[in-house]
Amino acid sequence: MTETRAGAARLLEAVKFAADQHRFQTRKGTESSPYINHPIDVAELLARVGGVSDEDVLVAALLHDTVEDTGATPEQLEATFGAGVRALVMEVTDDKSLPKEVRKRLQVEHAGHLSPGARQIKLCDKISNIRDVANDPPAGWSLERRVEYLQWAEDVVARLRGVNPALESLFDETLADARAKVAAPGGA
Repeated sequence: MTETRAGAARLLEAVKFAADQHRFQTRKGTESSPYINHPIDVAELLARVGGVSDEDVLVAALLHDTVEDTGATPEQLEATFGAGVRALVMEVTDDKSLPKEVRKRLQVEHAGHLSPGARQIKLCDKISNIRDVANDPPAGWSLERRVEYLQWAEDVVARLRGVNPALESLFDETLADARAKVAAPGGA
């Protein structure tokens, strides 16, 4: 098997693994889109906009929420996708045993200490999440909560900068668009 075919097979294996893990989950928005759309979006942004071709980074992007939000274990990821993928996923995984406010603070504090691959995954994760907050916000989120989320995402990304100018530019555009929508009459 050629290297390209092997890489494509590994990426598809990661999509299948993530889809299986997230199969009963939907996004929090009113449209309740299938959760798997989110990790696919993150990986696609990395490749298309960020020019990322590192297979471990792309695989980790597809799997970035599996340990945090499903029953998948770090050991499963390593056994199936290797130590590099496991390490990247764990860098961007929140400790769900901690209170939400502590997790949010730690994301800001740790962002600048992530590896370049993890920083790019986190950057695309924030882009994808901001799009959802602007266009299909979680049910029950007040305008104030949406504004707070946008500010927090900006605080996280401020510490990720210097890793991928194209993704950073897209983040800035996405954040500006989201702020305009949220500030519009009715909070679009």
